[in-house]
Amino acid sequence: MDSKSNSRLAAFLVAAKRRTYAGLDDDATVLRPILRGSKQIEYSEHDLGYRDIYFGMALFVGQETVVADDQVIWSMSYAGGVSSGITDRGRFLAIYAFLRQALLNIREDRPFRGPLQFEKGNFRYANASNGDISEFHGSEHIYEGDTRLYDLRYAGGIIR
Repeated sequence: MDSKSNSRLAAFLVAAKRRTYAGLDDDATVLRPILRGSKQIEYSEHDLGYRDIYFGMALFVGQETVVADDQVIWSMSYAGGVSSGITDRGRFLAIYAFLRQALLNIREDRPFRGPLQFEKGNFRYANASNGDISEFHGSEHIYEGDTRLYDLRYAGGIIR
């Protein structure tokens, strides 16, 4: 893909992610997911389509894809979740609510997850990545003070 195409893909990813999990949580979930037991989120704009399929909640794994002309052109796999010591549903729902706020701050120069840093209340989000939209990997964490509450690793890029 050329730089103009990469720019268009990055803008699409930002829009898709803001209009799916980050902005709508489970309200963005389709009623009949392709894979039984999964959550599936979709967004489309003109000739591009975005799909995020994941399993689990406290610990989850998933994959995002972008399709153009019925062909996957970009993908990202991810896995993570809240620390194993967190068992209270209300607690991890609060952590994920904060995560979605951080993810709304996604940027086109790094359209993988959230910003480098985000803080609100007692929570702090940190994201570190290497590479660009063509090929990348990274990790994100959520802290409360010095206590790490959440971890996620991700990797992906343009399919070639």
